[in-house]
Amino acid sequence: MGKDMIDLLVVGGGTAGIVGAQTAASLGARTLLVERARTGGDCLWTGCVPSKTLLAAASDAARLRRHTGAPVDFDRVRERVRSAIAAIEPVDSPAALEAAGVGVLLGNLRFTGPGRAEVDGRPVAFRQALIATGAAPADPGIPGLDPGRTVTSETVWDLARLPRRLAVVGGGPVACELGQAFARLGSEVTLIVRSGLLPAEDPDAVDVLREALVADGLRILEHAVVRAAEVEGSGDVEGSASPVDGAVRLRLGDGTAVDADVVLLATGRVPRTAGLGLDALGVGLDEAGRVATDTRLRTSVPTVWAAGDVTSRPRHTHSAGIDASLAASNAVLGLRRRVDDAIPRVTFTSPEIAAVGARTGARRHGSPAGPVSERTVAHTHVDRAITDGDTRGFTRLALGRGGRILGGTIVGARAGESLGELCLAVRHRHTTADVFQAMHPYPTHSDGVWNAAIADVRDRLAKPPLAALTRGLAAVRRARLDRTRRKPVGLDSAPR
Repeated sequence: MGKDMIDLLVVGGGTAGIVGAQTAASLGARTLLVERARTGGDCLWTGCVPSKTLLAAASDAARLRRHTGAPVDFDRVRERVRSAIAAIEPVDSPAALEAAGVGVLLGNLRFTGPGRAEVDGRPVAFRQALIATGAAPADPGIPGLDPGRTVTSETVWDLARLPRRLAVVGGGPVACELGQAFARLGSEVTLIVRSGLLPAEDPDAVDVLREALVADGLRILEHAVVRAAEVEGSGDVEGSASPVDGAVRLRLGDGTAVDADVVLLATGRVPRTAGLGLDALGVGLDEAGRVATDTRLRTSVPTVWAAGDVTSRPRHTHSAGIDASLAASNAVLGLRRRVDDAIPRVTFTSPEIAAVGARTGARRHGSPAGPVSERTVAHTHVDRAITDGDTRGFTRLALGRGGRILGGTIVGARAGESLGELCLAVRHRHTTADVFQAMHPYPTHSDGVWNAAIADVRDRLAKPPLAALTRGLAAVRRARLDRTRRKPVGLDSAPR
């Protein structure tokens, strides 16, 4: 156990790796983070930051085009994305990590045995390790599809020009967000969805979003499968991600075809475990090739932990960071903290869909384990939505006994911001009465949550036995006031 022994070796420099390493260093552990390319991970370079910037730029472009008819300057859009990444990048840089007490080493890591690894041939000894290598876009394996004429969530940012026709294969959050963004920028977008759109969400919320996507010009083909692809031309290609018009024809299972200039593959992600040498450690994988962990994020090896997209946990930046911090704390301090399963999620389309905890819409998706009851407020009754001129959507609470908030779904403007209150309520087992009693500012989009809580409390008060109790209290109070009123007026008759 020499002085060069690392307390916690963190593999991967994305959100999970960065947060896990910073947590370990703050607890006094000698921490080394190894990243094969650049720190920041998918969120900074190809995920959250560029996609949300693209959505904002697309919204502005659509508004401008409606008022002036001006075409989109795609070069300016690309520069806006690059500027956002550049503004945030220093926070995730090696310099920032080193300032937090984390050692950083760039290179390819391979485990060689228990407590041993190599980084480009350089030996590293460690006591414990945190695997946080993330995941990569999945390849659906469409026969005949030229990889040079496709993009993924990682390579779509390399497009040199706006596609005239974009086919998006997939129906999850990435497909919906990027599909809507490119439609608003001016592309003809077709969404090809194997099952239903956003199958994990409340069906009523999906209906609201589907209508909005169609209004933005998207063609949505649900329950459609791409069987094969054909190359329709051999014109010049401007960069690997900029095929010429008419380059691809996608053959669907029902015999129809979709023509596209660019095909965006958004069919899920696969864990990055290849080449890590996990077998040398004895770390087990699940049936999907993800690093298997227990509820404390420990792998099959007691001194090896994992967090983020490389595991089976939901693939969100916020959950990756929280989980990695928990794993690092457990590793360094010997704690036994468990993961939280009430993980919020947001699809940042317009309107947004945000949800946490128990799934709502039980009557439509037939869940036998659904909540005891649901409480819904349409945003036609949310004054801020009315003043903003966008009343699409609703707020729906999933409620247990006594009005306990088990979860909720919000679809509408700023739904992600409004979800924070529900996250706290689910985490701390709050009831609708707790939310009702907390004063809320007016008018805000979060009025949907408050109004739903108020409606539930009032409905409970109107039912027995609470209704009988409140009527009895009101009668007692009324009788006391009447007796006081009948007393002669004087000093001695003042109520006490």
